[in-house]
This record gives sequence, structure tokens and C-alpha cells, in this order.
Amino acid sequence: MKRDGANISYWQDTSEWCDFKEVVQQNDYDVVIIGAGLTGITTGLMLQKAGKNCLIVEANTFGFGTTSGTSAHLNTVLDTPYCDLIANFGKENAILSANAAKEALKIIFNHVQEFEISCDFAYCDGYMYATNEDEEKELKKIYDAILEVGLKVTYTDDIPGPMDKTKAIKFEEQGRFHPLLYLQALVEEYEKLGGDIRERTTVTEINEENNRQRVTVDNGTNYHADAVVYATHTPPGTHLLTFKLAPYRSYVMGFRLKDDNQYPEDLIYDMQDPFHYFRKATYQNQNILLVGGQDHKTGQHPNPEFNFVILEAFVRKHYAVEEVVYRWSSQYYDSTDGLPYIGYFPGKKSKQQFVATGYSGNGMIFSTLSAKIISDLIVNGSSEYEKLFSPGRIKPIAGFSNFITENFNVAKHLILDRLTIDKIDDLADLAKGEGKIVDYQKHTIGLYKDSEGTLLAVDPVCKHAGCIVQWNNTEKSWDCPCHGARYAPNGDLLTGPATEGLCTYNLDEGDE
Repeated sequence: MKRDGANISYWQDTSEWCDFKEVVQQNDYDVVIIGAGLTGITTGLMLQKAGKNCLIVEANTFGFGTTSGTSAHLNTVLDTPYCDLIANFGKENAILSANAAKEALKIIFNHVQEFEISCDFAYCDGYMYATNEDEEKELKKIYDAILEVGLKVTYTDDIPGPMDKTKAIKFEEQGRFHPLLYLQALVEEYEKLGGDIRERTTVTEINEENNRQRVTVDNGTNYHADAVVYATHTPPGTHLLTFKLAPYRSYVMGFRLKDDNQYPEDLIYDMQDPFHYFRKATYQNQNILLVGGQDHKTGQHPNPEFNFVILEAFVRKHYAVEEVVYRWSSQYYDSTDGLPYIGYFPGKKSKQQFVATGYSGNGMIFSTLSAKIISDLIVNGSSEYEKLFSPGRIKPIAGFSNFITENFNVAKHLILDRLTIDKIDDLADLAKGEGKIVDYQKHTIGLYKDSEGTLLAVDPVCKHAGCIVQWNNTEKSWDCPCHGARYAPNGDLLTGPATEGLCTYNLDEGDE
């Protein structure tokens, strides 16, 4: 299976995508869904079960984005602490968000049971531990808030890992699974119910005509639907949500341990900044330890590859490691106020376009919740979670400082990255596998030399908002530090919000 990075994730390596029918014999649907990650596939399945006729359109292949790069923790204790959600949204809404997370986890479990999916699903406990006095104070706030929203949590003297700690809490009814094996099963069920699919097809335009949506794809075909769902991780183009989302990269490594008894059955989290997260994964009776962390803003780290060095050293400090078997990174988007944006796409003329984005580090839970909310809105016209997660919500206090900070960060990179360009006197100065933004023959170019010594040159100006992309030396991609668009070494678009690839240079012919 393919994903949006050069490194192979554990999930890719332990799943084989089965054939599916890609025969689309009609142009008229109830709903067109853009994106075939967990959000899009689950939404399509729920709508087909409700009697709607759906088409899923995917620019690449199934699970190409974060679904194949996740660590696949299934949390009801969210990345945004409930003490923050209580402060930002009030206790009643914080309780509602906890109930929403619980419902999403239950939906995943029900699918596993209903469709008899073999995807290593397991209910388990979660543990969070502190290592100093400051972390203990923060842990106390988190503990109190978890109790306040009605989840089960206790202090504990023991955690299922060898890490040193000063205090720890245990919260029940969390989960873990294999996301691609789960996704594959949902695709099969979606097709059994008559749902259509098109891979390697890019949506180029959406227009409203006679109170319906006309969806145009890259081969010129038009599809018509009552509703359109953007299940694209981040919505394409520039709009209100552009300024309310911040892109981040997170790093995951897989380890074989010398002691088989050290693999934890439960989920573990520390309280460092950025924090680390631990879980066991099992495939064909073989265990590995997955550890993630080292999160940073997309395109804003001088040496992404070095994050694996730091992460490995951290793990070896606590575990007896036999070998490192996997290492990859993946992208997520933070919202400004701590909850995702799910529902009607703000700024559109009618309530016929839907969006789901800003999942933070809880992508598997919020993708499933998004499917529930959006399918309810389409089928029933309402959802109990509609107001809380509304993409058009206006919170004059909650998230305002983050809104200012993130957009100042964007402006800074838009200007300063143009002033920090390396000069290269000879193309031979570039090592194989290396990419740089360089000044070459009076041109600013993004230059990459592949393993064979072939040079690929791109215009480094992002096609989304004009920021200068930066080279990601571990995933071999050009990453935008402003809004997270990512491009392959040859300039092809990997992920939005840009809608087209980078312009390229022909060095042999001096093409302008």
C-alpha cells in the first residue's frame, strides 16, 4: 500500500489491499465523498446503510494519508485535556465531547463485531505518568477534569512499563487496533451495500446547480449529488478554516524488545512537551512496541530525520531493545480551540457541503465521530453534536490567542523563509538523497538529487498561499511551513490544502 511519505509504516507492511470493483456506471448520486481515509470510508458506509447512494472519490489510494500513518490509539481521554475543554467550552460541553468520544469508540467496536473484522482490536486501559513536581500538578488537573466529565479514572502505583515516575493515573475503556485491516473491511462492506469508488481521481471543481452539487474530476467527468463531503484531512483551497488550523508532524518508531514480557497490553502516555505515547501492536502473533512523539510544526524543523535519533535514545533509556524495525512520520492538524471542526462547511452558499478536520492526535476517534455527525446531518437534518463541533462556531475567547499565534507564525514564514536561501555553486555539491532550497543561476529553486544522482528541480513557492516549502529529509517531501501542503520530490501534490503540484524546472534545457 502507498502512503504520503517515503518511510514504510507498520500498518502498510502488515496489510495487503484486496481488489475492489471500480466500475462507476452512473453520474448521479445522493452524496459524493472526497477522500478515502477512515473519515470518508466510514461516512460512506453509514450513508449506504441509511439508504443513500454514494460515490467516494480519492486522489491517490485508500488510506494514503494519515490513516496509514497513525499510531492507532483509540482514546476517550483526548489530546486536549478536559480541564482545557471545560475552560473553553464549559462543563456541559466538555461532558458532551467525552460522550462523543465514547460513542465513536463504541461504533468501531460494533463494526468489528458486526463484520467480524480481524484487526487486532482490543479494549485496554490508558496510563499517564508524571516525572516531576510540575508534571504532578498538571496531572492532578487532568485527573480532576476526567472525573468531572464522567470518565473512569484512578490514581495508581503501577504502570505497565519500565519508566521512572513520581505519580500516575489509570483511565479505563480505551482501545487499539490495526487501522488498515479495519479500513479494508469497511470498504468491502461499503461495496456490498452498492457504494461506488474511484481511486486516483482528483476533484477539480464543485459548483452548485439547481440546488444540487456538480462535482468535476480531472478527466472532465461531472458527477451530480445532493451533498458533498470533504473527508480530505484538511479542506482544499483558502477559506475560513485555513486560518483556524495548524499542521503538525509526529514521529513513530517500532521496536522489537529483548524481553517479550515488556510489551504493554495498555496505552501509556508521559507528560513531556511534546509528550510520548506507547502501545503494543500484534500481527500474526508477532509483537512490536510502537512509540511516538517529537511533534513539531510541519516544515519547521531543520532536520526531521534527527527526531528518530532522539526518539530512539528515549526508548532505549527505558526498554531493552533488540532492534528497530519501523520508523515513519505522519501529519495532523490542530484546531485553535481544542476540538475538531465537523459539520456544515462555513462560507458555502447552501447547507449541502460538509467538512471534517482538525482532529489533533485523535484521528481514529474523530474520523469515526465525523462520519456519525455528518451522516446524521444528511439523513436526519440534525445531530446532538452539531453545535459543539460546528466548523462555523465563533468563540471570542476560546482559541483566540492560538488563532493570533498561528497566523503570526504563518506570516513570519511567508516573509523570512525567502531570506534564508542557500547558495549552491555547483549541482555536484548536493549529496544523493538530499534536498535544498538554493540560489542557482539567479533562480530560487527546490533541488533534490535522487539515489541515482538524477536532479529534480521545482519552484519552491507553495501553490496554496505562496509560502516557501522546506525539504523533509526523512519522508523525502517538500513541506509547506504555513498550512501543511506537501509535495513529492518531483513536485507532485501529496496532500492539501494546495490543489495542484509545484512548478518544475528542466535543468538540462534551462527551461524558465
